[in-house]
Amino acid sequence: MFNEVKKSIEWGHDTLTLETGKIARQADACVVATYGETSVMAAVVFEKKPKVGFDFFPLTVHYQEKYYAAGKIPGGFFKREARPTEKETLTSRLIDRPIRPLFVEGFKHETQVICTVLSHDLENDPDVVAMIAASAALTLSGAPFLGPIGCARVGFVDGDYILNPAVDDMHKLRENPEQRLDLIVAGTKDAVMMVESEAYELSEEEMLGAVKFGHDQMQPVIDMILDLADDAAKEPFDFAAPDYSELYAKVQNLGEAAMREAFGLTDKQERTAAISAARETIKEGLSEEELEDKNLGSAIKKLESSVVRGDILKTSKRIDGRDLATVRPIVSEVGLLPRTHGSALFTRGETQGLVVTTLGTGDDEQIIDALHGESRSNFLLHYNFPPYSVGEAGRMMGPGRREIGHGKLAWRALQAVLPAATDFPYTIRLVSEITESNGSSSMASVCGGSLSMMDAGVPLKAPVAGVAMGLILEGEDFAVLTDILGDEDHLGDMDFKVAGTENGITSLQMDIKVAGITPAIMEQALAQAKDGRLHILGEMGKALAEGRQEFSAHAPRIETMNVPTDKIREVIGSGGKVIREIVEVSGAKVDINDDGVIKIASPNAEAIEKAREMIHSIVAEPEAGMIYTGKVVKIMDFGAFVNFFGKRDGLVHVSQLSNERVGHPKDILQEGQEVKVKLMGFDDRGKVRLSMKVVDQETGKEIEAEEA
Repeated sequence: MFNEVKKSIEWGHDTLTLETGKIARQADACVVATYGETSVMAAVVFEKKPKVGFDFFPLTVHYQEKYYAAGKIPGGFFKREARPTEKETLTSRLIDRPIRPLFVEGFKHETQVICTVLSHDLENDPDVVAMIAASAALTLSGAPFLGPIGCARVGFVDGDYILNPAVDDMHKLRENPEQRLDLIVAGTKDAVMMVESEAYELSEEEMLGAVKFGHDQMQPVIDMILDLADDAAKEPFDFAAPDYSELYAKVQNLGEAAMREAFGLTDKQERTAAISAARETIKEGLSEEELEDKNLGSAIKKLESSVVRGDILKTSKRIDGRDLATVRPIVSEVGLLPRTHGSALFTRGETQGLVVTTLGTGDDEQIIDALHGESRSNFLLHYNFPPYSVGEAGRMMGPGRREIGHGKLAWRALQAVLPAATDFPYTIRLVSEITESNGSSSMASVCGGSLSMMDAGVPLKAPVAGVAMGLILEGEDFAVLTDILGDEDHLGDMDFKVAGTENGITSLQMDIKVAGITPAIMEQALAQAKDGRLHILGEMGKALAEGRQEFSAHAPRIETMNVPTDKIREVIGSGGKVIREIVEVSGAKVDINDDGVIKIASPNAEAIEKAREMIHSIVAEPEAGMIYTGKVVKIMDFGAFVNFFGKRDGLVHVSQLSNERVGHPKDILQEGQEVKVKLMGFDDRGKVRLSMKVVDQETGKEIEAEEA
């Protein structure tokens, strides 16, 4: 019934297996990839007729995690998987980026790749397995895909690169000082296509070494996919790239001069209007049949690309007149908004980000429910890209893949310099509002985020800056561009974003649109990016060189204290009664964890101190020989009970009330009276023994033995 094909190799610390022919047989191809006990199924379907009128390739990639894969039931009311999580969205983008450029140019058939996590062993992250499964399924499907690609995750410990480190090592990167890198690299047999990384101030040489290591380690995976294809691949789909050379020649003749003039304008809005006018000029010179040609959009885009790329390679001058290595003018400002905890406006050319910092308490941490378990994050970064930032009127919707992806890239760049949670017990939320955009708004979010946190008083280890690099590659001629514009990104061959401190790289993201980038080009791009990053850090330093020492008056103050774990229950009280009373009486917010770490938060220093005193009175133990001030709470025939330490009461025996004979305690005491007592010690049952007669009730000092 089934025509199964199965291939396996030993890869890293586990066995990697690819299977096809048994599941989802109505898809064009389906492959189940298993690494260890983590399994991902990738199914590929592409329409056999092209989409008419599309000037882009309609590819969609969906990565989805099923809770059953880890033996879990989803939370929430409906108890089923709902909207994609951040991890699912980011992994979908991760898979899309290296495979999209490898489809034959001109292929406009709607294509869908769905990757489903079937099993998760909590050790091997499914994202790398999903990319391998998607690559294998595309290779088998018969689609005009110039793959396969391989993929590998790379760690870096004590100067050694690690292939496919465990999930826990990567998710606790900030808590593990030995592990300094989480890098995913994807590529073909001969070229690197995509890099995504989170790093802790690695040098350019160390990052380049990690990319090379990952590319070398993925070669056995590529060979295995090719071996699988020999046995199970479908016949190639009958597709030939459309020939629109005649149409392009006419488009070029009609519009090249106008396009060159348009791309010579340095202002983005003027340039956009001039390009639109040049397109209209071209269309006015075409016949009705040529206007209806489905390749017209591609021909016009090819002309735009030819003009921009050719001019850069010939003259080393770019659209806005800069040379290849110059960063656009930068203006940085901090402290713009009076009521926020920290704010910064970072402007680089026509790209601008308003980044705002808010400090919160432990209650504000984000709870992340994922396959590998529940975790908390005390650093959040949210990126918003409204339509007005590019001079357009558009629909306002929730965060899409772009917002989530760009926000995560900036998050990765900044998290490496955050103080430890034990040293800075705040939840930090950054919001980057992109108010203008003309290239690399994610890197503007990094620069603005660094300044905003410093303005809020967050003690960063070092400021962070980011820069986007581009590439124009024609045969053996190439040009590496520093701080690319939006048009240079769309019409170029590489989007290479590098962020870091003065000492090293904290994040690197690279997308290649051509399968031909060499290590020499990457090396030059990293070196040029370092120069650009250091220049930007210098410009940022003009606004704020180091973090402020004082918080905003509107920011909460948080202090921590530790209590023995056996005292946690006493601080919380039955049903939370005690801790609620502390919050109500002091006015401070109190949070306690299972390790006995208590965070006390309030903008008011007196409220924090009051809460601290109340907690101390609960958890501290009275010391023998000390004198305390207490209140008489109950009078008996044999003595008086005094509340002298927090909620602790003790008996002052009638013989210890006074140096003179006392007939009945009521003769000298009344309930509610304040008295001074000395803790004489503890009896055999742990009960305290108090004395009033050895303490001067006026001064609170101990009476000398001779006087007594």
